[in-house]
Amino acid sequence: MTVYRYSQPVGLGEHRMMFRPRESHDLRLRSARLDITPEPAGVRWVHDVFDNSIAVVSFDHKTEELRFETTVTLEHFETNLPEFPLEDYATHYPFQYSKEDRAQLDRALTHHYPTDMVNEWAGRFAREFEHQETLALLRAMTLCIKKDFKYVRRSRKGVQDPCETLRSRSGSCRDYAVLMMEGARSLGLAARFVSGYIFSPRSRSETMLGGGATHAWVQIYLPGAGWVDFDPTNDIVGNRNLIRVAFAWDHRQVLPLWGTFYGEASAFVGMDVTVRVTEDLFEGLDVPT
Repeated sequence: MTVYRYSQPVGLGEHRMMFRPRESHDLRLRSARLDITPEPAGVRWVHDVFDNSIAVVSFDHKTEELRFETTVTLEHFETNLPEFPLEDYATHYPFQYSKEDRAQLDRALTHHYPTDMVNEWAGRFAREFEHQETLALLRAMTLCIKKDFKYVRRSRKGVQDPCETLRSRSGSCRDYAVLMMEGARSLGLAARFVSGYIFSPRSRSETMLGGGATHAWVQIYLPGAGWVDFDPTNDIVGNRNLIRVAFAWDHRQVLPLWGTFYGEASAFVGMDVTVRVTEDLFEGLDVPT
């Protein structure tokens, strides 16, 4: 649920939402409902260039409160493999993507924050794990951010520059995702930013970070395994407890919600975001093979 509050009635421009999880072999969407108050004049659904689902809504009257509430029911199948099956040539670092793959991965290999500081940080892992397993390198990078950085929940939009994350040794899940994404790219590994939700089991609710709001992590393309999820905020490798909603080459392309209002800038009072993920265990579900 997202609620915008204003001190006086304001006009509303177009709003665009990325709330609908991406269906795949490991996620089946059973139902989805979107409730908006005040009632919009129009709602339409589109796919962006990454095939993410976007709801576009328009309004024709003023309000002092704008509320978006989405409820989804889904089946989530966790990856239980102890190791991901990589192609032989990609098992150990460094490796080169095939000519065919590289042509499709160009944007996922392009730095958005080119800096020596990130290159030096990522270079530590390249030196330590040279000629060792690629997955061991990426697990070490994921664990390093989890252990050596302080998680700070931040509601304001945008992300820190990766250099600031390295200097302060702290950041939000978005900051961690961007740092790891840029670090992987500096090592010649294709990476993309992921926005979604995280499920915090009761047994781990005190140790899982990023719940209660939208969550962010990174995917890295590994030949043979495909796009593999890495969540440095919680030291997760694979899709365990992670529900993907959207992905892109840059975090600015997967904003969960954005739009405009017409009125005095001072009329904006604040915004509240709440995400709640609960679990129902059902027997007899068909598990994809």
